[in-house]
Amino acid sequence: MDREIEVPPYFLCPITLEIMKDPVTVSTGITYDRESIEKWLFSQKNDTCPVTKQVLVDSELTPNVTLRRVIQSWCTLHSSDGVERFPTPKAPVGKQQLLKLLNDAKSPQMQMKCLKRLRSIAAHSESNRRCMESFGVAEFLASLVVEKINELSIGEVADSMFDELTTRRTDEALSILHHLQLSEAGLKYLMSYRNGEFLESLTRIMQCGSYESRAYVVMLLKSMLEVASDTMQLMGLKYKLFTGLIQILHDQISRKATKAALKVLISVCPWGRNRIKAVEAGAVPLLINLLLNLDSSEKRDCEMILIVLDFLCQCAEGRAEFLKHCAGLAIVSKKILRISQGASERAVRILYSISKFSATPVVLQEMLQLGVVTKLYLVLQVDCGRRTKERAKEILKLHAKAWKNSSCIPNQLLVSYPY
Repeated sequence: MDREIEVPPYFLCPITLEIMKDPVTVSTGITYDRESIEKWLFSQKNDTCPVTKQVLVDSELTPNVTLRRVIQSWCTLHSSDGVERFPTPKAPVGKQQLLKLLNDAKSPQMQMKCLKRLRSIAAHSESNRRCMESFGVAEFLASLVVEKINELSIGEVADSMFDELTTRRTDEALSILHHLQLSEAGLKYLMSYRNGEFLESLTRIMQCGSYESRAYVVMLLKSMLEVASDTMQLMGLKYKLFTGLIQILHDQISRKATKAALKVLISVCPWGRNRIKAVEAGAVPLLINLLLNLDSSEKRDCEMILIVLDFLCQCAEGRAEFLKHCAGLAIVSKKILRISQGASERAVRILYSISKFSATPVVLQEMLQLGVVTKLYLVLQVDCGRRTKERAKEILKLHAKAWKNSSCIPNQLLVSYPY
């Protein structure tokens, strides 16, 4: 604007305090800009009106066409002052349009074209994505993925890459499912779709799908498992799912895929059976190697790896694999007091599991030589959280006799903290 112009207050969105381009009214009668209120309701998972704080009886957004036209006219009137008139917003996708697309997509000849159109609609707005979920698009895409995987012969699935056409269609379907940002109810529906058949299809894609498909699968899995509430279903996850996750971590497909795979492991490894499956799939040495190669700026990745290792070291199989790795004790000890308080707590928890349940004379001697014991003494001297200090103290007390006369520990530490 070339000069200061007073904007009528009712032109402004109560959330952003900017002129509304697509005003819509919620059930409480308050009008907001569509983009802002959709972000509030759907991305941020709120169910109240931001102004009145009342619970919204539904999430329907009614276009305030009269106000939009008044705002557009005002913009045109002040165009000489540098006010730009915004275009009339495109209406959200309609039910009939979606149903026609889904029906046309049943034809093999039109399937790819329809899938690309669905992806374009999903990318347009949050409102479109909610409409697509309401009208059964997620169910259609899930059935398509299952159908394409089932078309492959059993012998081919485990050992070969999918054919090009199947790869393109599953890539497209999984891309749309990921970008739909489904509601909690939608994600739970996918989790139990056809008695777990969709989950089984995702597992098979992780093993022999394209890099793109595997990335979408693990990000979708992360979202599904974050809302899963069926304990028996979580405890009954198949071994192949864990081999798929470990392979994704090994291949380092993308930063997002790596983070998603770690979050999936964090979601499922509180259960003992899953810990053993992850260990048998080769998780422990791979996670230690990832820890060794992490950049110092990747703090969150380091924290997540330590969380998973902490879970896995709570079973005998995990501790055995951890101790087999020549760098396990050293790299975990190194992360204490260097990354974050959370990382230090998890690293000390790992050492506590090793010290309490797997502390052979050889292991205790290695902990001395690698400086692990000295690091534990240092933990007692700094502010790194009460629980972390208590565990460090317990470890030192457990093996005080074995470490007491060691020349590897500075005398001042032994004097300050005699155990």
